[in-house]
Amino acid sequence: MPSPEAHPAWLETALGRRCLANEQHVVRQALDRVFGEQLLQIGAWGGRKDFLRHARTQHAAFLGLHAEDRDADVAGSAEQLPVATDSIDAVLLPHTLELTEYPHALLRETDRVLRADGHLIVLGFVPGGPWGLRHLLSRDGYPHGHRRMIREGRLRDWLTLLSFEIESVTPCCHTLPFERIRRFGRLPRERWARRWLPFLAGSYMLCAEKRVHRITPIRPAWKRPRLRAVGGLVEPTTRASRTPGVASGE
Repeated sequence: MPSPEAHPAWLETALGRRCLANEQHVVRQALDRVFGEQLLQIGAWGGRKDFLRHARTQHAAFLGLHAEDRDADVAGSAEQLPVATDSIDAVLLPHTLELTEYPHALLRETDRVLRADGHLIVLGFVPGGPWGLRHLLSRDGYPHGHRRMIREGRLRDWLTLLSFEIESVTPCCHTLPFERIRRFGRLPRERWARRWLPFLAGSYMLCAEKRVHRITPIRPAWKRPRLRAVGGLVEPTTRASRTPGVASGE
C-alpha cells in the first residue's frame, strides 16, 4: 500500500504547487454553483482548507481514509463511509479514486450518501500523454503513491451506471511532468497552454449530478375501468345536456 507521506512531498515541488493551484482554481469555479447544507471532501490532497475554503454550502467537512489524516473531521473507510444515507449535498473526491484500494466501493458509497440532485466533483490525472507515460515508467506510480490513473471515459461509464449525469469535464495542469521545471526554461501559462497545448493536460475535473428517476406506477390492465359499448359504439361517460329551445328529435 502506498504511503500517504509521498503526496505532501510531491505537492511541495514546483510542479506539485502549480498543479494544486490550477486544480484549486477550477474547483473553486465548480463550487461557486454548488449550494445547500453540507459539502464533504473525501480523501486528503493538499491542506485541509485548500478546497473546502471555497465551499458555498452552510457546512463543509473533511473525511479522512488514512490514520495519517490528522486534520480530518471524521475518519472512515472507502467501503463503508460513516455518513448517513441521502444526507450530503455535494462530494469532492480530489484524486481519491486513484489512491484508494477500492474505487468502485467508494463510488457506490458516494452515491448512497448523496441526496437526489446532489453534486459530485472528481479530480483525476490524465493517463494519456506525457503524464501517463511518466506513470507507466515509474516504479511507484506517478505522482508517487498513485495506484492508477483513471481515464475520463471509464469514469463516465462508472457514473452512468450509478445514474449520474455528467455536467462538465475541465482539463488542467498543462505542463510537463517534471518536478524541476526550471531545467526546461519558462513554461507557458495555464490559460495559453489549455488552448494551444491540450495534450500537455496533466489532470482533469469532472462534475456530475445524481439523478433519481421517479417511477410512475401503471395500473394493471385488469384493474382499469372498462367502457360499456352500445351498438358497437362506446357509451359516453356523461350525458350531453339539451340546448334550451331545441327539439330533442321527437
